[in-house]
Amino acid sequence: MSVVTAAATRAQRAIQNRLATRYRLRGEIDQIDAVDDPVAIARLLATQEFPWGMTQALSFALFRTYAVPSIGELLYDTRQFTENTQKRYDDTVLLLDAPVEHGFDSPAGRAGIRRINQMHAMYDISNDDMLYVLSTFVVCPVEWVNAYEWRTLTEHEVTGLTNHYRRLGKHMAIKEIPETYAEFERFYNDYEERHFSYSAKSLAVADATLDLLGTFMPYRLLPRPVVRRLSFALMDDRLLEAFGYPKPTVVERVLARGGLKARGLAIRLFARPRTEPLFGRQTPQVRGYPNGYRLDELGTFAPGCPVPHGVSTATDEEQHSA
Repeated sequence: MSVVTAAATRAQRAIQNRLATRYRLRGEIDQIDAVDDPVAIARLLATQEFPWGMTQALSFALFRTYAVPSIGELLYDTRQFTENTQKRYDDTVLLLDAPVEHGFDSPAGRAGIRRINQMHAMYDISNDDMLYVLSTFVVCPVEWVNAYEWRTLTEHEVTGLTNHYRRLGKHMAIKEIPETYAEFERFYNDYEERHFSYSAKSLAVADATLDLLGTFMPYRLLPRPVVRRLSFALMDDRLLEAFGYPKPTVVERVLARGGLKARGLAIRLFARPRTEPLFGRQTPQVRGYPNGYRLDELGTFAPGCPVPHGVSTATDEEQHSA
């Protein structure tokens, strides 16, 4: 064997070993029961395999819901999403992340769901709107990961994510939850086609959210108008029309979407797999609780004491330090 051939063989083996390491977690996920333990699949995907991508996807999922006037206008009327945008972002991440990190049946998971349900109970929200929000949690991460991450999701992983959010929906007492991803996708598209429309209040909530995005890294390194244009370039025409946002140019779409695809390719070829989970409470975007937080004190409350009965009863699992 020549020196050149030997070098080529070593290089090929190195690539194979790197790819095997890169795809190791996918193999582990394939061994998890997507029906009995979907939370474990959701946890690995969100905290180790695609932590940045899943965060972006879920943020974008919530952003889409503003384009339904009955949702966007309610959020505007609470004033929380326009006047306390960072806190609303933090609280949403932390409450939704609690069952992902600890499981639905843990004290922290129950506390997170209980707080979400208490907030929703203060308002007259239709089951259809709740189901639509749930459908965005199912569909948007799959679409984002498959479009921009370093690999696409397997059918097994999609089933696991779907079942995780079906379980979330049941804990939130949502009715008529779809059984499969395909059914969620059909509901999602049909609901947007029927309900997306312009509302000045919804637009105000969307603009406040885009302003918050501009404070996160790496976006804060760019001028705010550039961040907005790049955000528009990632939106589909249906969403742009609902908010009355300008349609981006072909060049803007290519730059924004191509940049995300290039990031995914670079991760697949060069990055080492994450060996430790990155939970929502550990992300740099969550900035409002430098001294820690208690799940039962997050979110909004009816007028009066923000802690039920004036006493905090959170367990150690429900309390975290930053």
